Amino acid sequence: MTDSKPKIKPDLSVQLGPFMLSNPVMTASGTCGYTYELNDFVPVTQLGGFVTKSITLKPRKGNPPQRTVETASGMLNAIGLANIGLEKFCTDRIPEIKTMGIPVFVNVAEKSLERYVEVSKRLSDYEEIAGIELNISCPNVKEGGVHFGSDLKAIEELVAAIKKACPKTYLIVKLTPSVTDITLPAKAAIHAGADCLSLINTLTGMAIDIEKRKPILGNRTGGLSGPAIKPIAIRMVNQVYENVAKEANIPLIGIGGISCASDALEFMIAGATAVQVGTTVFTEPGCMMRTIKGMEDYLIRHKIAKISDLIGSLK
Repeated sequence: MTDSKPKIKPDLSVQLGPFMLSNPVMTASGTCGYTYELNDFVPVTQLGGFVTKSITLKPRKGNPPQRTVETASGMLNAIGLANIGLEKFCTDRIPEIKTMGIPVFVNVAEKSLERYVEVSKRLSDYEEIAGIELNISCPNVKEGGVHFGSDLKAIEELVAAIKKACPKTYLIVKLTPSVTDITLPAKAAIHAGADCLSLINTLTGMAIDIEKRKPILGNRTGGLSGPAIKPIAIRMVNQVYENVAKEANIPLIGIGGISCASDALEFMIAGATAVQVGTTVFTEPGCMMRTIKGMEDYLIRHKIAKISDLIGSLK
């Protein structure tokens, strides 16, 4: 006889601060546009959350071409934070965000503390925005960026200034891997008031055209992302979870080389509450939905009722 009992649908929801995400899968900033750009390939409203492309105070054209280059198990990008700027984002995109029905976090990048605060304060006026992801670690711009992400005093001053200006805004701080000890910037961000940490951002890399003996990227260097960085990212997530986040009760969002359910589950077992998918979207936009389905299949196969039970479950 076959088992006639219906399969119990596992619970994929996770609690990220005040937000209940329907599943742990989010977009990674810079890979999925501002709102519905990928909607022909991905039903974005079925994701757990959405993180926009970086927004700066004024529009940015970004770096000169060539801006991307494929590498072994990944890619280098030197987009240079090209974006439409705060004013156009507020007028054109926030009305779209209002229709998405999932938590949308706006990634904010700038070159000075004052500008970071100005952009964040303006965005905090919109209840449609769930929160801000603070990009303090962009390796493909010549100003700001990594300086903030690797200077502990600068991290504390920046995060504290934004929390003071926007006390009710949910603040995610995105950490750079370009440090000796990832737990130190994590502690600095939390001490200054971060509500959540996302890690890791890309690693700085370079590719050379051997025929011309010149850098391939117009910016010379760029950010390395994709499967090549996943082991580094998982190690750093676990370090921060075990040594900082667990005691502070601060959720982590894992980023780096996620292309399928098993990748995402590794991050969650290491300590991440949610994950962001980025580089793989360029070659397979549907990978996010496949990841969600794979997570559900994993829970059914292992008879686990709630995916949240996996968070930090590394033995």
